Amino acid sequence: MSGNWREIMRGVVHPWTHDVFGHMNVRWYAHYFDDAVFHLYAELGISLQQMIDEHGIHTVTANTTTNYVKELTGGDLIRVEGGLTRVGGKSITLKMRMFHVDTGELHATYDIVEVLCDPSTRKSTDIPHELRERLETNVVSETD
Repeated sequence: MSGNWREIMRGVVHPWTHDVFGHMNVRWYAHYFDDAVFHLYAELGISLQQMIDEHGIHTVTANTTTNYVKELTGGDLIRVEGGLTRVGGKSITLKMRMFHVDTGELHATYDIVEVLCDPSTRKSTDIPHELRERLETNVVSETD
């Protein structure tokens, strides 16, 4: 494993993202993390458009797991970092962590399994060799 965790997004918690309990609603965690996935691929030097153009494949989200650690409220500044934690035969696993900018506290984690898919058959497909090499050099340890 030689990859590094990468900062992939920053944001602010707005009052309009609150639920009836006065903290950021779970749907907004998903929003921030989902947007951050696209930035993570770019940080890894992987263009999703290039995947389609050169390999005829794209990614499909197969599974997500969110762990809510601590509530966020209006005005909180957040930083999301991400990393690639596993490369399988047809899938990859990504992990993201959301931190408070001012305190450095962890507020949430997000695990995502993405499957490589051939859009013409709508079925999973093996990760192409060139893409696999790039992915494998960017795997991080979940404990870092």
